[in-house]
Amino acid sequence: MSGWNDDSRNESANLVLAFGGSGTVKGSSWQDLRLRHPNAIVLGCTTGGEIHGCDVLDETVSATAISFERTELIAAEADVAEGSYEAGRKIGLQLARRGLKALFVLSDGTRTNGSDLVRGLRDAVGPQVVLAGGLAGDGPNFGTTYVGLNAVPMPGKVAAIGFCGEKLNVRHGSSGGWDVFGPQRRITRAKANVLYELDGKPALDLYKRYLGPEEAERLPGSALLFPLRISPADKPEQAVVRTVVGVDENARTMTFAGDMPEGYCAQLMRGNFDRLIQGAAHAAEQAHDDSEGERVAILVSCIGRKLLLGQRIHEEVEAVRNVLGGSTHLAGFYSYGEVSPHEITGSAELHNQTMTITTLSEAA
Repeated sequence: MSGWNDDSRNESANLVLAFGGSGTVKGSSWQDLRLRHPNAIVLGCTTGGEIHGCDVLDETVSATAISFERTELIAAEADVAEGSYEAGRKIGLQLARRGLKALFVLSDGTRTNGSDLVRGLRDAVGPQVVLAGGLAGDGPNFGTTYVGLNAVPMPGKVAAIGFCGEKLNVRHGSSGGWDVFGPQRRITRAKANVLYELDGKPALDLYKRYLGPEEAERLPGSALLFPLRISPADKPEQAVVRTVVGVDENARTMTFAGDMPEGYCAQLMRGNFDRLIQGAAHAAEQAHDDSEGERVAILVSCIGRKLLLGQRIHEEVEAVRNVLGGSTHLAGFYSYGEVSPHEITGSAELHNQTMTITTLSEAA
C-alpha cells in the first residue's frame, strides 16, 4: 500500500482494527497507524484478503478506527509457543473481570490449534462472554502469518481485545453453506488436530482418492475447496467444519486448523456458489440488530470461500450489507479459521469455511 486516503490525525479513536496482506508487514503503513491514532489500541493481522466496506481487497492494509464512548477496552497478548490452550488461557485471565462482555481475538494462523485456543479463552473468561475473531492468513500459501498488538505484526503471536460495559450491544452470527457428499465416515485415530485414520484407513489416502490425482498434487491448498464436516455421532446438529492446513506424506496424516476428536463422524463437503452467498446472508440475519444508530460489523470469513467464489467474492459481502443496512460499517478479513459462538449451542467454537459476523454498538 502506498499511502492512506486520509492523512489526518484522529485522537478520538480508542480502537483500530487493521487487516493486511503478508507483503505489507515490511512497509510503513502499520507504523503509521500508531502515529495517526495515538490514543487507540491497534490490533491487526495478515490475511487471505481484506474486507473494507463492500470491497474485497488483496495486499492492502484496511484499517477501521472506532470511538467507544461508554465501553472500556482492555488488551492482552501471548506467544503461541506457550501452547495454544495455554496462550488462550493466559490472555483470558488477563482480560477476565466484572463487566467483560465480549472478546475479539486474533492468532497466528499456521502454528495455532484453534480449538485449544478457544478452549483456553473460554475456560478463563466463562461461557457468558461472547468470543469472536479469527486465525491470521497468508493468502493461499499457508506460509508465515502475523499478528500485532500496538506494534508491527509478528509471527507466533496471539492478541485480543476485551470489551467491558453495560452499554455495549453485541450480536453474532455464523453460517457456511457447503454441501456434503460421499459416505459418512468415523474418525478412528486422531490426536488433537492431526487426523491419522478414517474408518481404520490412512486419512490422507482416502482424501486423495476423492480429490483425484490433479487436486491431490496441489495439497494442502486444494483442500480449501473440500473441507470436512465433523460432528458427535449422536449430535449431528452440533457439526462444525474443518479445513486441512498441512499434510504429512510419510505419516499419511492431515493436520487441521482445529481438533478432530476420535469417534466423531466426518463427511466431505464441496461448495455451491449460491449456497455460500446465502450462508453469508444467514449469518447476517443472526447478527442483525434493529436498534437505531451506527454500528460496526466485523466479518471474518474463510480463505476457502474466497478461492471458490473467485470473481463473485464481493457477492457474499454485499449479501451481508443487504441484511445489515447502510448504517453498519463493514470491516474484516479472510482467515485460516473463524472464532464465533455456534449457531445451535451458543458455545464459542473454531469454525472453518464459515462466514462469521460480530456487530458492536453502544446504547444511548
